[in-house]
Amino acid sequence: MNPSAAVMRDSVRVLVVDDEPLFVELVQALLGAEDGIDVVGTAPDGKRGVELTRDLAPDLIVMDVNMPVMDGIEATRAIRDGNPSACILILTGGSSITDIDGARKAGAAGYLTKDRIASDLVGKIRHLGAR
Repeated sequence: MNPSAAVMRDSVRVLVVDDEPLFVELVQALLGAEDGIDVVGTAPDGKRGVELTRDLAPDLIVMDVNMPVMDGIEATRAIRDGNPSACILILTGGSSITDIDGARKAGAAGYLTKDRIASDLVGKIRHLGAR
């Protein structure tokens, strides 16, 4: 093997940012059952999510849109301003065009509605985490 070849990551390190504790527990349980995905932290609002992103340097951030203190769009913008290569997957209860446009403009890598987490979240994380 070529010693200069890139080392493959053991796992995708994920930060979950959502103000609904039961939803956070569900995401942690779903991701915890998967090989190659590790939840390295959780945050109850966008402001704390921005702080933890700096502290933990996750590979991917799963971010809710509607949260207290700082919403997910504003937090995504703040994270991407400080780290343009940050990978953020917006997760929300609805599919509002305003939220989708806001997420895209803020620099989110993807958007997924919460009703699709069981079928799509792991695949999205694996896809985005491989970038």
